[in-house]
Amino acid sequence: MSSFKKIKIIKPDDCHVHLRDEKILKKVLRYTERFYQRAIIMPNLDKPIIDCKKAIAYKSRIMDLSKNTKFEPLMTCYLTKDTSLNELKNGFFNKIFIGAKLYPNQSTTNSKTNINNLSEIFHILELMQKIKMPLLIHGEENHFNIDIYDREAQFIDKTLVPLRKIFPELKIILEHITTKEAVSYIKEANSSYLAGTITPHHLMLNRNNMFFGGIQPHLYCLPILKRKIHQNSLKKAISDGNKNFFLGSDSAPHLYTNKINPLGCAGIFNAPSSLLCYVTIFEEMKALKYLESFCSKNGANFYNIPINKESITLIKKPSKILEKINIGKNFISPFLSGEILHWSIL
Repeated sequence: MSSFKKIKIIKPDDCHVHLRDEKILKKVLRYTERFYQRAIIMPNLDKPIIDCKKAIAYKSRIMDLSKNTKFEPLMTCYLTKDTSLNELKNGFFNKIFIGAKLYPNQSTTNSKTNINNLSEIFHILELMQKIKMPLLIHGEENHFNIDIYDREAQFIDKTLVPLRKIFPELKIILEHITTKEAVSYIKEANSSYLAGTITPHHLMLNRNNMFFGGIQPHLYCLPILKRKIHQNSLKKAISDGNKNFFLGSDSAPHLYTNKINPLGCAGIFNAPSSLLCYVTIFEEMKALKYLESFCSKNGANFYNIPINKESITLIKKPSKILEKINIGKNFISPFLSGEILHWSIL
């Protein structure tokens, strides 16, 4: 990397993306493939990606719409109690699946997995440990009596710690971490079997932002934004150069009518600005020397895939985030809609 005015890095991977399907997929894909060489695609569609056939068909739909011939979507399997061991094994060995995604039941959008206790899928996790297949986890306890701000920390204590004692060599990615407890747990473990992804919105914002000037439904996501102490812990984690943290934007588009709704959907669509947000935070933390590792190396190394050969150049030049993406008579409002960031792509 060169000076702070112009930064050239290996083209990044986004290790956590929701592209949705059909009309939304057609409109949002261009933003992910512009910034990222590869993206790990979440499987929680209206009809989840539960087997190889569905994964191949979904990947084909993505590639048919792609304008970038070098962009590669990496597919994941949506775990249920009924997931076939043969399907999982064949999908992983044949490079159809890069990993499998665990959603505690009803933890977020389209997550009716009926997995209420991990002991129900121990046979699946045993296989995954054996074949070295990564497990991606939405790490929150999902019991109504647990405060929503405590669900990640509780998940680590009640579920993840015991789980890793049973399966010490299971490769686990704790997705979109939001708390100082998650940062500390991953750092202290210092393990080649445990990593965490961090989103741009959890780095840039805390829960005060959701209520500034009135409720801000476009900032509602799961896991929910936390206190500033947790935001600062995440920022410190990326500025230390720790290889167990890497880029996962959790870009999650929803139509405006589904966000501005009595039961508004959780999710922040940040694909148009995510990489520019990351470089902004790294600059603020005086940690630009670690930007390339976080964006382009740590995730690839953890998933045991080659480092990309392409590069991307960022320049210190103001750019305005687009205000909306029209989809028929509806639209999607991006993260930081209409705001100015001080970085651009060359």
